[in-house]
Amino acid sequence: MGFNTALSGIKASADYLSVTGNNIANADTTGFKKSRVEFDDLYNTSVLGAGSGNSIGSGVSVSAVSQEFSAGTLSYTDNNLDLAIDGSGFFIIDGGMSDAYTRAGNFKLDEDGFLVTNNGNNVQGFNAVDGVVGGNLDDLIIPTDRIPPEPTSEMSLHVN
Repeated sequence: MGFNTALSGIKASADYLSVTGNNIANADTTGFKKSRVEFDDLYNTSVLGAGSGNSIGSGVSVSAVSQEFSAGTLSYTDNNLDLAIDGSGFFIIDGGMSDAYTRAGNFKLDEDGFLVTNNGNNVQGFNAVDGVVGGNLDDLIIPTDRIPPEPTSEMSLHVN
């Protein structure tokens, strides 16, 4: 029994090191959120399911590996379309058959003016029509046409 208890500790430590290694490997990945390991204590029980008052534990197990969604560090890039989420939430990506979700905000424009990921999937949201945001979830398009110039028709000057 003592050998199995020690083996459970070794396995839990190996799982912890795997999660830590994954966090380190993805530290510079855009939108990556680190994970943490949550442990549970294993208790002895009798054949009938009732634990004795002074039983020794049976080791440890990993109960869950959960992601932490706290705000990460914002860094400046030269791309005006690199976006970040402050707090909880995800960007909605058109994944073809169903929507996909990401926290990676490194976007660009395709040849038709749609906001897309590096893989070419469309970013979705609520487009503004005449300055009003709303309607149905749709592929986001960013107008790249230039605003036609208008000549100045009136000017005033106030000096002191």
